[in-house]
Amino acid sequence: MLIRHGGDLTENDVTPHEVWLRRREFLALGAAGVGLGLAGPASAIALKGAPSRYSTTEPKTSKADVTGYNNFYEFGVDKDDPARNAGSLKTSPWTVKVDGECARPGTVDLADFLRGNTLQDRIYRHRCVEGWSMVIPWLGVPLADLLKRYQPTSKAKYVAFETLHRPSEMPGQNRRVLEWPYREGLRIDEAMNPLTIMAVGLYGESLLNQNGAPMRLVVPWKYGFKGIKSIVRISFTESQPRTAWNQSAPHEYGFYSNVNPQVDHPRWSQATERRIGEFRRRPTLMFNGYGEQVASLYRGMDLKKFY
Repeated sequence: MLIRHGGDLTENDVTPHEVWLRRREFLALGAAGVGLGLAGPASAIALKGAPSRYSTTEPKTSKADVTGYNNFYEFGVDKDDPARNAGSLKTSPWTVKVDGECARPGTVDLADFLRGNTLQDRIYRHRCVEGWSMVIPWLGVPLADLLKRYQPTSKAKYVAFETLHRPSEMPGQNRRVLEWPYREGLRIDEAMNPLTIMAVGLYGESLLNQNGAPMRLVVPWKYGFKGIKSIVRISFTESQPRTAWNQSAPHEYGFYSNVNPQVDHPRWSQATERRIGEFRRRPTLMFNGYGEQVASLYRGMDLKKFY
């Protein structure tokens, strides 16, 4: 067996090919002013973000749980399926199409989409509709900063998002669990709220595939399934867009899906949650504890009706 010595090796020899491609992509982003750091371990790229006043001071969920306990049905329905199966997803090159009711539609690569924006650290509570929760240290860019450059028109009342559809790399898409590709949407004022971010990393590193690489939506006052992953299309629309779970089971999953302990899921209570890493259940907070920042968005609405 031929053994190569350290002096004979290059970084390309010891880094998986897809990660090597992503390294170059993220270094390009750093040059574009996104505030990225140096390359990290072979499994991820080290990132650096600016602190944010919106971060919670609650203890963070362990990195092992955040990266190993996931819902990402494109890779399987069990919590450990994404970590086990997502390695097949190729995330470089990556392009994003922006279209609909805007003055500057177009298709751009990831670097151009994020260009000129500094990453921010956002430690957010994450509440799953299934009744469990985490505290996750994201790295991302306020979504409003990204959307404004496309100049949405007065007809843009909503923002629709779409996940990559590539069954050869996302084996869960070969099963009719949902209608693929996965779709989500927000009202435009929700999308422009300062809490809403487009995340490209967590725990100081670029997103792993199972967490939605290379970029995903994070809306911390809504149930986790609203945080669509591996986004390839963003559309400004005049009418409310179709969303995956609302279309699949509208009596169980509303369009808004704000965290609300007073509105139970038809099959379980939402009054309490199990924080991953803790033994006892804890009370669920209205709007996941972000009411001060978002309650005004729903003034005058019946929050039990508009689930």
